[in-house]
Amino acid sequence: MGSRNENQTIANEREGLNGPERPENHRLVISPVATQTARAFIAWAQPHLSPPAEAAFAIGVQTGEGTLVGVALVGWPAAEVFDDGDAAELLVLATDGMPDVNSALLDAAWREVRAMGYRRLIAYTRLDEPITGLWDAGFRTVPSPLGWSAVSRTGSPGDGDIARVLWEICDAGGRR
Repeated sequence: MGSRNENQTIANEREGLNGPERPENHRLVISPVATQTARAFIAWAQPHLSPPAEAAFAIGVQTGEGTLVGVALVGWPAAEVFDDGDAAELLVLATDGMPDVNSALLDAAWREVRAMGYRRLIAYTRLDEPITGLWDAGFRTVPSPLGWSAVSRTGSPGDGDIARVLWEICDAGGRR
């Protein structure tokens, strides 16, 4: 029986992440990573972000050579209105800029959240951030609930009162 990484590499090939047009040294492998490793990567790749204190799990993307090129931290919704037992929240996604890493992380996070029995994965973007990765991964914008504001969710220094957009991807079925 193959290892988890071998099985994930095969799954990546089915999804086109490791197609024949991708050179061997640019193959992407999805794997769990320690939360501490994910936080260190975030500090290196996105120093303006402050990683959350807690996360349910972390996912990483590595090249075929084993170089970590992206991480995602997933946890529970910070806003009570979304903490209904059916939703998880993409807390942070950081990459080194390599192509296809964003979509690989988003797809992997969504697969893992669904496997855990959640029906929704939510995420926030700042108004000045590019959104094509979320849109391409199947996320759609959601109007904010009445009386709730998506301003300055992280509370990190220099974040100020920056307006945010709420995104979600949903699945039929779920835990209930």
